[in-house]
Amino acid sequence: MSGLVVALSGGIGGAKLALGLSRVLPPQELLVVANTGDDFEHLGFYICPDIDTLIYTLGGVSNTAQGWGRADETWSFMETLRASDPEQAWFLLGDKDLETHRARTASLRDGATLTEVTARLARRFGVAASILPMSDDPVRTHLQVEDESGIRWLPFQHYFVKLQCRPPIRRIEYRGSLQAKPSRRLQFALQSGRVRAVILCPSNPFLSIDPILALPGLRELLIQCGAPVVAVSPVVGGKALKGPTAKIMAELGMASDCQSIARHYSGLLDGLVIDQADREQHGALEASGLRVTATQTVMQSLADRERLARGVLDFADALAHDDSRI
Repeated sequence: MSGLVVALSGGIGGAKLALGLSRVLPPQELLVVANTGDDFEHLGFYICPDIDTLIYTLGGVSNTAQGWGRADETWSFMETLRASDPEQAWFLLGDKDLETHRARTASLRDGATLTEVTARLARRFGVAASILPMSDDPVRTHLQVEDESGIRWLPFQHYFVKLQCRPPIRRIEYRGSLQAKPSRRLQFALQSGRVRAVILCPSNPFLSIDPILALPGLRELLIQCGAPVVAVSPVVGGKALKGPTAKIMAELGMASDCQSIARHYSGLLDGLVIDQADREQHGALEASGLRVTATQTVMQSLADRERLARGVLDFADALAHDDSRI
């Protein structure tokens, strides 16, 4: 079945499934929408962690062991920075990675949009599929935390990297989202009438997917595009395989299970892909009116990524032909 597959992605889990999709779909049929709520400026560079993780992963140059950054990276810059200004050395910037940030920063200062810069960088790394920032307008994730220092707001990277996700979260805001617009190209794609499926990758719902969904009008565009909207649960057996998803769910008063994921995306999803370890939740999920399929969602190998991508697409295609969905 042909048509455009629109995948919403953030973090390592999103990039893994995006890679699988890129290997089972023709390049012109895949549009990966990257979260930009993690973006920030540091040491004079404009840094887009989720965009770069997608580019490096789909370009075949990522550090597969850690899931982010470049393979065969060197760290001379960081070693020098630690010696001269250690307080600024909390965010790791590899020597190869720095050139990506330099090129992006220079192009943005020359007036290019983030969409244009991302396309240039993707071509440089040989990425054939389309990687698209969610917006050309700045949106920044901030977290209200409470710890021994009291209640305070932190920019995302200070919470995620500098403090290693330790402080308990009380609230999350996507600052700038109300003034931002979805990428023009994304709006056009969703209104084209040729969308095959919308896939919410197994990314952190609060830190990776919600910043995208916070853009005014985007939920409506996803619902009205005529294609099934399918999410892959980032929770397996009550745990997140990577990152603080389960921790955040507990801190926000949610059970760490697939039913909580389904409720979080209530009103948007047509289907949910869960792991085989969570089969016992299948009945309760479908009783809520959601179509569900269980498979192996843990992606340890390239074959796992491709297999899951095919399974998600087959599930979405089945939903598209289900009269009860209309």
